[in-house]
Amino acid sequence: MTAAALFQSVLASLPEIVVITGACILLILGQFLRKGQAPVLVWASVAVVVIAASVTLMRAGEAQPAYAGMFIADRFAVFFKFVFYLATVLTFLLSRRYAETEGIGSSEYYVLLLLALSGMMIMASATDLLSVYVGVELMAICTYVLTGFLRREQRSNEAALKYVILGSVSTGIFLYGVSLVYGLTGTTQLDAMAAAVTGDPLDPGLLLAVVFIVAGLVFKVGAVPFHMWIPDVYEGAPTTITAFMSVGPKAAGFAVILRVFLNPLVATSDVWIILAVLAVVTMALGSFVALVQDNFKRLLAYSSIAHAGFAIFGVVAGGADGIASVMLYLLIYSFMNLGIFATLIMMRNGDFSGEIIEDYAGFAKSRPGLALLMLLYLFSLAGIPPTAGFFAKFYVLVALVERGFVMLAVIAVLLSAIAAYFYIRIVMVIYMREPERAFEPALTPLVRVTLAFTAVGTIGIGLFPAWFLRLAQHSVLGAN
Repeated sequence: MTAAALFQSVLASLPEIVVITGACILLILGQFLRKGQAPVLVWASVAVVVIAASVTLMRAGEAQPAYAGMFIADRFAVFFKFVFYLATVLTFLLSRRYAETEGIGSSEYYVLLLLALSGMMIMASATDLLSVYVGVELMAICTYVLTGFLRREQRSNEAALKYVILGSVSTGIFLYGVSLVYGLTGTTQLDAMAAAVTGDPLDPGLLLAVVFIVAGLVFKVGAVPFHMWIPDVYEGAPTTITAFMSVGPKAAGFAVILRVFLNPLVATSDVWIILAVLAVVTMALGSFVALVQDNFKRLLAYSSIAHAGFAIFGVVAGGADGIASVMLYLLIYSFMNLGIFATLIMMRNGDFSGEIIEDYAGFAKSRPGLALLMLLYLFSLAGIPPTAGFFAKFYVLVALVERGFVMLAVIAVLLSAIAAYFYIRIVMVIYMREPERAFEPALTPLVRVTLAFTAVGTIGIGLFPAWFLRLAQHSVLGAN
């Protein structure tokens, strides 16, 4: 690589360099801070993300290939990076008091979140299976550790152990698929792989390789049958980390999958059949199992599985409209899911955790404003108009119908109707039940900011969905 090419590569990956450098500086800074100076860590972490976002915005323009075709900075990557920035900054704000309450407010906590962010950013820009692997592992190793940060709680330790074991297996499966692709095609480039799987007849070895690679990626988004880790990890991890994992790593996994499906040749292949089956089974399992959950975090875990299934329907639709609908879906999901987790985090006060659905009985009578916010987020997750969640699902269904997948669209609507029940069940507990105990939510200024921001996002996108869809379509067309 020439000096000019190296310089160009550094410029293309400057946001990632900013985040990793900031994490290293924060790790050193944390060793000199005294107890009670946690706000410095929070605001320093937010500053790192804001600087990276500014650099990303300034560099957003024409596609900039880097590192000999293994990395690219284009509008597609920029869209996803801002979803990651949103998830990370709101996690930092929610962590301010929660981390102190749980005794996890060390500098390592914020450093690991920043390094996980850098891994997701690499995944969004990766154009080679090897660079995808680097991003996946950087993100995964950090989230493994963050999951077990509640060291004194057995369920947190068990969740981290389960996550590490299953995550390692998925990585091995993914790498085996990569080795098969390289052995059969002589390349690990995503475009070359996408072109290779469209042969007629399709090489059985390549089909097997694609199955292994897809298996490794859908583990990150929580699709069936690689969903087993989600309920236990969501329940055992610190709630702030659960909120982060429900949005960031999921969006990063979809970024890689969509990067492959940006190749128009894939739409003409039979690969979509695999994803169609995954979408139906994933959404069905998530919707039906969530019906019997009493723990709020486990219910949101199965809700996350169901939403992953619905997003995969957009991948099946393919084309610019299908991919744009998935991108819009993930953006909207980030706002409404972080919002509902913010209400859960706010309930953590003293010995009251707010993790049991019955804890919210009569919440509307004691806190009508907060109950209204929960109603907004729950209705949006259920896809009830005119919330943003309705339009997230609507555009995916439109893409399916336009591509001729009418039966899949019908199945998606039916499963969405089933999924709406367990959200409405929580609303009934909040509004129709009498309070069982008195409690005081930990409504700090930063939690208020998070709730306000996510509420504005959920309502705003619901009011102007077409503008955000055009933004997503513009990002798809700007991908190289």
